[in-house]
Amino acid sequence: MSTLIKGGTIVTASETYQADVLIEGEQVVTIGHGLAGDTTLDASGKYVIPGGIDVHTHLDMPFGGTVSSDDFFTGHQGAAFGGTTMHIDFAIQPKGATLRETLDIWQAKAAGKAAVDYGFHVAITDLPDNIMDEIKHCPDYGVTSLKLFMAYKGVLQVDDGTLFRAMQQAAEHGLLIMVHAENGDVIDILVKEALAAGNVTPKYHALTRPPELEAEATERAIRLAEVAGSPLYVVHVTNAGAMQAIQKARVRGRSGQIFGETCTQYFFFTKDDLARPGFEGAKWVCSPPYREKSDQAALWGAVADNSLQVISTDHCPFWFEGGKDGRTAGKELGRDSFAAIPNGCPGIEDRMMVLYTQGVRSGKISINRWVELCCTNPAKLFGVYPQKGTVAPGADADIVIWDPNQSYTISAAKQHQRTDYNLYEGMEVTGVPSVVLSRGRVLVQDGQWKGQQGAGKFVKRKRFGV
Repeated sequence: MSTLIKGGTIVTASETYQADVLIEGEQVVTIGHGLAGDTTLDASGKYVIPGGIDVHTHLDMPFGGTVSSDDFFTGHQGAAFGGTTMHIDFAIQPKGATLRETLDIWQAKAAGKAAVDYGFHVAITDLPDNIMDEIKHCPDYGVTSLKLFMAYKGVLQVDDGTLFRAMQQAAEHGLLIMVHAENGDVIDILVKEALAAGNVTPKYHALTRPPELEAEATERAIRLAEVAGSPLYVVHVTNAGAMQAIQKARVRGRSGQIFGETCTQYFFFTKDDLARPGFEGAKWVCSPPYREKSDQAALWGAVADNSLQVISTDHCPFWFEGGKDGRTAGKELGRDSFAAIPNGCPGIEDRMMVLYTQGVRSGKISINRWVELCCTNPAKLFGVYPQKGTVAPGADADIVIWDPNQSYTISAAKQHQRTDYNLYEGMEVTGVPSVVLSRGRVLVQDGQWKGQQGAGKFVKRKRFGV
């Protein structure tokens, strides 16, 4: 069976042009004019873009005595309704588990549920010598990126020696190191001091994780990577100081080795949102926390000039009012202490629409840069390009027909990601997915779910730089 996408304007990271797209089975076979297919999708007046790729998500993730509220079906539905057709989730190593065992745990979470294609990073928390030796086998598992935490002392954090040794392994075996860059040792002191002083409300989550500690850890990780000869990808950059550390490394000749992402939410919120009345600020508790208006401006500049290369979501939703009506526990766990609030926010469904409206339509970034940040660069950096991340013959038919003129008001009442609030509640976006396809299968059409639970596939990824 063939599908023809007719009459649209194709937008890639580098080109914008009118043509039809012919899909046979799961792949794009021809781009041109005068084509015919068994089924036709009318894209007149619309853009035809590659499906979004979100390389930073946490579905069904244990954290802080509970688990994130989206599983691999509800999270995938939310992704698809927002125009994202692939994501890479973090398989977080339990203490004592091998990397293979860790991946098997997360593969079981996705089995029978996945509706879009997915991959995994391995988030390493425990690196005795036998696990260090296993790193070289990760490409055989289809995993070519490793995450290490410089924060969450006593839970996820590794020391600098462990981080450096992992970087050495990555350099030797073609893997990309990812870091959560905050100084966890100092944060631990600040948190204990705040609690001892009776400062327990959500705003202290931000006040005990100041931007200087993110900037310091980012610079430290970069310098360690330079010594190890390892590529480095700094996740969820929030502030000008951290961004400048990445920028300076790239200027001094490391542009092919040092990379950074930010996340949608950091363009729109500040630490003041955590100080909202009552317990409302808990909705905005994530790590690193939100910063200042000046940091928002710096981040827009960084994604425009390629100082940062990717915009992801760090989608890690928790119920605001959990622990009842069949819901897992959520943010309410921290009513008596900000340190007990599960860290994370929803956003996988909103990313493409919010960034198109607030980025492209407002003139902060071009439409091609939007595609590059949300689709193409993620595919290139994480080893799935040109299978994913572009509209071209031979690529998987992960395609979104994007209606640039349709408006939609974001609301928790209408969303498909599974939580009871939305950070962008009431925001009107103009530009939404009209049809979303994954490997030629229609997932969403005119606001209706057409996808199938269990149809998503694990994507084995190429080594970094290949």
